[in-house]
Amino acid sequence: MINNISFPGLGLEFSVNRAPFSVFGFPVYAYGLIIALGLVIAFVYASREAKKTGISDNDFFNMFLIGLPVAVLCARIYYVIFSWDYYKHNLSEILNIREGGIAIYGAVLGAALVVLIYCKVKKINIGKVLDVLSVSLLIGQAVGRWGNFVNGEAFGAECNLPWAMTIVRGMRTIAESVHPTFLYESLWNAAGVGVLLLFKRKKVFEGELACCYMVWYGIGRMFIEGLRADSLYLGTFRVSQILSAVLVLAGLILIIKNHKKHLTIGR
Repeated sequence: MINNISFPGLGLEFSVNRAPFSVFGFPVYAYGLIIALGLVIAFVYASREAKKTGISDNDFFNMFLIGLPVAVLCARIYYVIFSWDYYKHNLSEILNIREGGIAIYGAVLGAALVVLIYCKVKKINIGKVLDVLSVSLLIGQAVGRWGNFVNGEAFGAECNLPWAMTIVRGMRTIAESVHPTFLYESLWNAAGVGVLLLFKRKKVFEGELACCYMVWYGIGRMFIEGLRADSLYLGTFRVSQILSAVLVLAGLILIIKNHKKHLTIGR
């Protein structure tokens, strides 16, 4: 369970234990711990911001408690669907998420559906909620991508850049001189948090931060996905690139439409 991950051009080398300890004989995976850390930090931010925007604690906690398991389930379903060539011959592996194999787009879609339905039923301003969650989501994604690092996954194609990464597991080389795409996305998401926080006070309409999230994350993921060596495909197309393009387009349309609406009202 040891991954030896190195960046030869930078003179860096790490020996990463994927299951650093066990509880009652069951291994505890670093991947899960990092994902949990990202969730906790994102939750703390969102809970504080929710109070400032008038969202009640009960409503926020309810959305979180319902949305979290749905997000995890949808993330796994998404991954399994687009990896069906493997799972149809390994049905027993479908429920094994300790080794990774969850897709962030599946999680985002599942959580968004829960939030939309909940806000509709409770008659809560969906724009306010999504603005809070968009920033917290980027925080969670920036942290969570390091789970891919300890798992030795989500890397890119070969390159000759100074920060190229090599992964050796046991006696087998998993990847040699490849793009550390997990790092690219983590940094892009962290930068996105800063951008959204700076823009927060200048937004024109409720939900604009969520639209900016769609554009920011979509652009970054579209390009980073093109470098990855483990993409999920729909035919000959990378699924995440298709969804990223849709996300960017939808975000831009919503921003333009709502800005025009507010300009008309302001006349």
